[in-house]
Amino acid sequence: MTVELGKEVNNFTIQNQSGEEISLSDYRGKYVILYFYPKDMTPGCTTQACDFRDNHEKFSELDAVILGVSPDPVERHQKFIDKHDLPFELLADENHELAKAFDVWKLKKNFGREYYGVERSTFIIDKEGKLLKEYRKVRVKGHVEEALEYLRDEVHA
Repeated sequence: MTVELGKEVNNFTIQNQSGEEISLSDYRGKYVILYFYPKDMTPGCTTQACDFRDNHEKFSELDAVILGVSPDPVERHQKFIDKHDLPFELLADENHELAKAFDVWKLKKNFGREYYGVERSTFIIDKEGKLLKEYRKVRVKGHVEEALEYLRDEVHA
């Protein structure tokens, strides 16, 4: 499974921060903001999550749900949510299946070291499950506002 703009995203089922199984199909009839980030509790990921938190109401008004995805386990996601009062679900992609399906599991380099990790990315999925927009290699600053603006334009088109 790989995703392609304008095509339906294959359904997936994954555990949220409470250990409950949720599926993409659970959100039919709503826009889905699916954002991938490297790791809970790190500075950039915390800033991004808090930006989504601070704009959560605006996304809700546009009939959109926010789902964050990282390789962190369920328990760590719950701590991240509790610490930063996040009003949306975080999905535990410990085996990287979802990250690979969205082609965001990448070889990265840091201080001369190579390792695999999540490339920060956001995908906007429409109410019928089609991929509307993708943001790859996301820079945190201003990203949430950009995604919100895109969705506003889409809803009011």
